[in-house]
Amino acid sequence: MAQQESINVLVVEDDAAARANITAILTQAGMVVDQAEDGRIGLHRAGSGAHDVIILDRMLPHLTGIDIVTRLRVAGIGAPVLMLSALGRSEHRVEGLESGVDDYLAKPFEPDELVARVRALWRRASRSTHDPVLLFGDLECHVKARTAFRQGRHLALSPKEFELFRYLMDHAGEVVTREMLLRHVWKLSFDPQTNVVDVNVGRLRRKLEEGFDGPVLETVWGTGYRLIAAGSPGA
Repeated sequence: MAQQESINVLVVEDDAAARANITAILTQAGMVVDQAEDGRIGLHRAGSGAHDVIILDRMLPHLTGIDIVTRLRVAGIGAPVLMLSALGRSEHRVEGLESGVDDYLAKPFEPDELVARVRALWRRASRSTHDPVLLFGDLECHVKARTAFRQGRHLALSPKEFELFRYLMDHAGEVVTREMLLRHVWKLSFDPQTNVVDVNVGRLRRKLEEGFDGPVLETVWGTGYRLIAAGSPGA
């Protein structure tokens, strides 16, 4: 049996017992675990860029998990983040995912699910390193740097706008439904009955198109959205 590559995980959790339990679960699964007991220390260690996956408790002393991931994304650190929280309602999940969190797991959780989610995040990030720049028409998506460009001009996208842009670039030229975006960008298997998708698509469209010639993000009425090359007919 081939040896499995080690996954380096940072666990930021202020509850000592919970931190020890998470560490034991991940260590038993063959992962290398670094720990931090509050938000300030967690941000400092996460900023090193040395970790494959970061696990953040939502409520932390000094800086919350939301604060940490927001600062990491602004700094261009794209390591996948799994947020753990006793706040598991849809609005809490949406807030976390909007801030740049990649996955959200409510407490209490099953050990096997925690391990599976960490491995899934690591696999997704590993695949990204093999295709760091996505190109379509005059659009560029730099995956690791989490930056976007049109006609060589940098687009200032929020963390969630970038995730949305990245997903649309992965499916450039194809119709992407609202349900697909909820599932893959917001990691929701249900409709939270909000206009979160429409609002973020609207914001992204403005940043992709204002000041440029020709639209690139098309609404397919009754179906979803599609990235098109600038100047394409039917836009």
